[in-house]
Amino acid sequence: MSDPEETSPTGAMAGLKVIDLARVLGGPYCSQILGDHGATVIKVEPPQGDETRDWGPPFHEGDASYFVGLNRNKRSIGLDLRTEQGRDVLLRLLEGADVMLENYKPGAMEKWGLGYEEVISKKFPELIHCRISGFGSDGPMGGFPGYDAVVQAMAGWLSINGGKDKDPTRVGIAAVDMGTGLYTCVAILMALLERQRSGQGQYIDMTLYDCAVALMHPHVPNYYLSGGKVPQITGNQHSNLAPYDKFPTKTVEIFLAAGNNPAWHKLCSELGHPDLADDPRFVDNSQRLANIDELRDELGALMADVDGEDLCKRLLSAGIPAGPVHDTAQVMNHPHTIHRGMAAALDWYQGTGIPIKFSRTPGSIRSTPPKFSEHARAILAEHGFSDSEIDALAADRALVEERRKL
Repeated sequence: MSDPEETSPTGAMAGLKVIDLARVLGGPYCSQILGDHGATVIKVEPPQGDETRDWGPPFHEGDASYFVGLNRNKRSIGLDLRTEQGRDVLLRLLEGADVMLENYKPGAMEKWGLGYEEVISKKFPELIHCRISGFGSDGPMGGFPGYDAVVQAMAGWLSINGGKDKDPTRVGIAAVDMGTGLYTCVAILMALLERQRSGQGQYIDMTLYDCAVALMHPHVPNYYLSGGKVPQITGNQHSNLAPYDKFPTKTVEIFLAAGNNPAWHKLCSELGHPDLADDPRFVDNSQRLANIDELRDELGALMADVDGEDLCKRLLSAGIPAGPVHDTAQVMNHPHTIHRGMAAALDWYQGTGIPIKFSRTPGSIRSTPPKFSEHARAILAEHGFSDSEIDALAADRALVEERRKL
């Protein structure tokens, strides 16, 4: 297993030190992005470890794929922050750190004497302290726990997502968590940029709920500008655009999107019926939306007996977005996925690649996801702890080197 400290990290975030106390998805996804681009990420795990280590099968040497997919380019140390010694260790780790990321329940850090206003901002005035929570610490839902699908439901996502049966359905990826991780990464970068001007750190309050509401586009503006008409489930169709839908062909299902009138005319020509473009029912986007069922029937009939893969290639060549419906295996083995470096491997690790492509400071995968507390003693030594101090921390159970079962 390679160690990020052995290979002098390079990348846009090289030199950034992140103390990552976050577990599960949103926080770890954020810190993995920073780690991919050169940040030194120290993952501080509670005594039982990041719970996603158990979210399997499948597993690699006891760690679930869910954990593996979110924790490359990090080192791990187990600390019990309920102990005074554990909290003292954390404060030592924060010396010289740029970012502390955590997703403890609002009030937990304050209870441990690690609140931002009372302690952290005074000891480390340049530190960016970022908290991710379900709903924040105040307001009617303040302090309540939040999980992706629950927040999807509460933020309206299920009300606009589902199939032909109109049954409200969660989005099949953890898009609230991952979206929050992305928003959080942006927030941290903004705070770091502002710190260059002010010289001061600050506290960032991120919530799953806020991010889920912010991602409800175009349904929120549709609601307001329609005079309060509540958006409904449209299945694979788009609420504002047509044709934008999935269609069966002789070989595969395909998805196509003709986003404007020129694309609509090209689509009709490629399907061998240019006259359809001038049909009064479909002459512009508003008419196509008003006659969406007839539009689907007409296009479906034209595509039913054609080779879907070949049709997609022809449509793409004509400038019309279209593609076959792929499963995960097809995606990860697709020539374009491989060409773009989005099927990554290092030692035993396989996963998605790095989507942010810099010309001069590219990201890199330098280390596989860590075992629990794998780097604890090395991390402590780097922060000035002697061997006898480390042994004492382990004896006092503040340093946790083997996961404790709940």
